[in-house]
Amino acid sequence: MLLVVYIFNFLDRQILGILATPIKLDLQLSDTEFGAIGGLAFALLYSLLGLPLAFLADKTSRSAVIAGSLAVWSAFTGLCGIATGYWQLFLFRLGVGVGEAGGVAPSYALIADYFPPDRRARALAIYSLGIPIGLAGGTLLGAYIAAWVNWRTAFIAMGVAGLAFAPIFVRSVRDLHRAAPPASRAPVAAVFPLLARKPSFWLMSFAASFSSLCGYGLALWTPSVIMRSFGFDLITTGQFMASLLLIGGTAGVFAGGWFADRLGQGDRGWYAKLPAYAWLITCPTFAIGLLTPSPWIAWPLLLIPNALNILWLGPVTTAVQHLVPTHMRATASGSFLFINNLIGLGVGPLLMGAISDWLKTGYGTESLRYAAVSCLGFYILAALLALLSVRALRRDWVAEAPAG
Repeated sequence: MLLVVYIFNFLDRQILGILATPIKLDLQLSDTEFGAIGGLAFALLYSLLGLPLAFLADKTSRSAVIAGSLAVWSAFTGLCGIATGYWQLFLFRLGVGVGEAGGVAPSYALIADYFPPDRRARALAIYSLGIPIGLAGGTLLGAYIAAWVNWRTAFIAMGVAGLAFAPIFVRSVRDLHRAAPPASRAPVAAVFPLLARKPSFWLMSFAASFSSLCGYGLALWTPSVIMRSFGFDLITTGQFMASLLLIGGTAGVFAGGWFADRLGQGDRGWYAKLPAYAWLITCPTFAIGLLTPSPWIAWPLLLIPNALNILWLGPVTTAVQHLVPTHMRATASGSFLFINNLIGLGVGPLLMGAISDWLKTGYGTESLRYAAVSCLGFYILAALLALLSVRALRRDWVAEAPAG
C-alpha cells in the first residue's frame, strides 16, 4: 500500500516532464519558467513542510498523515489541468508540494517500524521502486492521454485516481506500537541538534542532494531532450523514456537495497560506499548516452545510469534511520529530505532550464542537451562526499535494541 502511494507521488511529479512541450506551447513558457514550475514551485513548500509533517506523524498516526497528504497532492494535481497561465500553474504546483511533503518521511519510519534491521534496506528499496515505476508510469500515461485527448486531461485523470485511493489506504494500513510513548517522543528541537552533531548526516545529505540535483533535473528535461534531439513524437518519447526508467530504475533501486543489507552487516560503511561507486559510473555514462546522435545507441547507454543514479535510495535512507533512536525516525527522515529536496528539486530543474535558455543563441534546439550534460559533474561531487562519510557513518550508527 505504501508502494502504491509512492507510485502516485512520482506519477504526479513526472507527468509534468513528458508534457513539457504541449504545456510550454499552450502557456507560452520559456525553459527557465518551466524549470521553475517543475522544480522550485514544487520544492519550496515541499521542503519547508516536510519536517513539521514528519514530526506530526511521529506524534500522531503515520498512516493518517500519509493518507491526508495523498488526498491534498492529488487534488492539486487535478487543478494543474485547469491552469491558464504561468502563475496559476506555479501556485498549483506549490499545492502539490504541500501534499507530497507529508508522504515520504512517515513512510520511511513506518517501514522501519515493520522490518528488522537486517531486512530494512531491502524493504526501503522495494518501497523506493515507487520512484522508477511512478516515473515510467507518469511518462507513459501522460504521453498517451495527452496524445489522445490533451495535456489538461492527463493531470485531471491522475488527480482523480489519487483521491479515490486515499480512503482505501487509510483503512488498510495501521501504525505499530513504538518504543517511546507519545508523551516522551522527542520534539524537533531535540532531534535536529542530535543529527547536526553527526558528520555522516551532513555528508550523506549533501551527497544525496547533489545527486538529486541532477536526477530531478534530468527527470524533468530528458523527455524534451529526446524529442528535440531525435525528432520523436510524444508517444514515442514516452515509450523510450518509460522503458529506461522502468527497467533501469527498478533494477538499480532493488540492487542497492539488497547489496546494502548483505555488505552492510559486516561494515556499515557500505551504506555510503555503494552509492558513491554508483555515482562515479553514472556521470560518464549519462554524458555519453545524452550526446550520442543515434537513439538506438543512446537507449542501452542510458539504461546504465538510469539504474545507478537511484541505487542510493535504499542504502542512504536506511543509514539515516540509524542515526537516531526509533521514536525519532520520521523527524530524522524529514530533516534529511528537507536538505535533499531543497537543493536537488529546488535547484536542478531550474538550473538546467536556465542554462538551456542561456545556450540557445549558440546551440539552438540542442541547447537543452548540453545544459543537461553540463550539470552531470554534480554526480562526481556527490560520490566524493559519500566516500568522505564512510568513517563517520561507522561511528555515528545507533545500534538498535533487540525486539522484546
